[in-house]
Amino acid sequence: MKLLFVADPLERFTIYKDTTFAMMREAQRRGHTLAACEPRHLHWQSGGRVMARVRDITLTGDPRGWFTSTPERMAAVADFSSVLMRKDPPFDSEYFYATHLLEQAEREGARVFNKPRALRDHPEKLAVMEFPQFLGPTLVTRDPAEIRRFHATHQDIILKPLDGMGGMGIFRVRADGMNLGSIIETLNQGESQSVMVQKFLPEIADGDKRILVIGGKPVPYCLARIPQGNEVRGNLAAGGLGVARPLTKRDQAIGDALGPVLAERGLLLVGVDVIGDRITEINVTSPTCFQEIEQQTGCDVAALFIDALETALDRQA
Repeated sequence: MKLLFVADPLERFTIYKDTTFAMMREAQRRGHTLAACEPRHLHWQSGGRVMARVRDITLTGDPRGWFTSTPERMAAVADFSSVLMRKDPPFDSEYFYATHLLEQAEREGARVFNKPRALRDHPEKLAVMEFPQFLGPTLVTRDPAEIRRFHATHQDIILKPLDGMGGMGIFRVRADGMNLGSIIETLNQGESQSVMVQKFLPEIADGDKRILVIGGKPVPYCLARIPQGNEVRGNLAAGGLGVARPLTKRDQAIGDALGPVLAERGLLLVGVDVIGDRITEINVTSPTCFQEIEQQTGCDVAALFIDALETALDRQA
C-alpha cells in the first residue's frame, strides 16, 4: 500500500512517544510505502483533482535523523491507497477547510481515515453529548449566569474551552468560587465563546484514562494520565504521569458501547477520555498514547491499528 500521512511537520516529531511515528514504523515494517504532507500542502483547482505537495519518506531507525525523504512532488491525493489525517488540534478554520479538501478527494476515490465528515461531526468536547449514560454533570453555554448556577449546584467544577488541547485553558473552581468571574471572562470572551463546565471528579487523582478504540474495538489497555504535584490536569502535555493499565469492566463497557457506533461513521481510531467511570471527551483528530502503552505492557497498539486499516481497505476494495 501507498500511505499518505497528513500531519504536522515531520521535523517537530518527538519520535520516542509520537503515535503517528509508531504508525509509520509499523506500516513500513510490513512493506507499505510512506509519504507525508501538511494540511497547507493540499490544494484544488477547478477541472482537476485535489493535489498535495508530498515527500516520499523512509524511516532510518536512527533517532538522530529518523527519516530520509525525496524532494517534494505533486501528487493526486486519491492516488494513494489510504490517507491518514493526523494533524493535531486545534480544530480551527484551516483544519475545517482541510477536511473539505479531503472530502473532495474522497469523491475522487481517496480513502481517508479518520473520515473527514466524521471529524467535522464529532468535535472532541461536544461528542460526549450523544452518550449521556456515561457522562457526569456537564454544561455547555455562553451564558455566565448559567455557569454560576451550575457552580452553585455542584460547588467544585472544571471549566474549559471547547477548542483546547493538551489541558490548555482548563480551570478548577472550588466551593468558595475564588476567581470564578475572572475565569468566565477569560474563557467566555464577552459571551462570544462557548464554555464546557463539568462537575469536578475526584477520581482524577487516580488518572485521566485514555481508552483507545480501533476499528470499533477497545484496546485491552488504557493509559491513566495522573496529575502531578498540585496540578489538576492529567494531560501528558501538562506534566501528567502516564501509567498503562488493563481496562476495567466499566472501561470495557464504554469502549464496547461507543466503538461500533463511531466506527460505522468512519472513525477508525478514537481516544475516549474517562475519569472514574465517566467519559469527559472523545478524541478523534489525532489520538495518542500508542507508544506509552506498548512500552509498559507489550501490547503493540500500532500493529492493531495497521491491522484495522488493512481490514478497512480490504472491505472497501
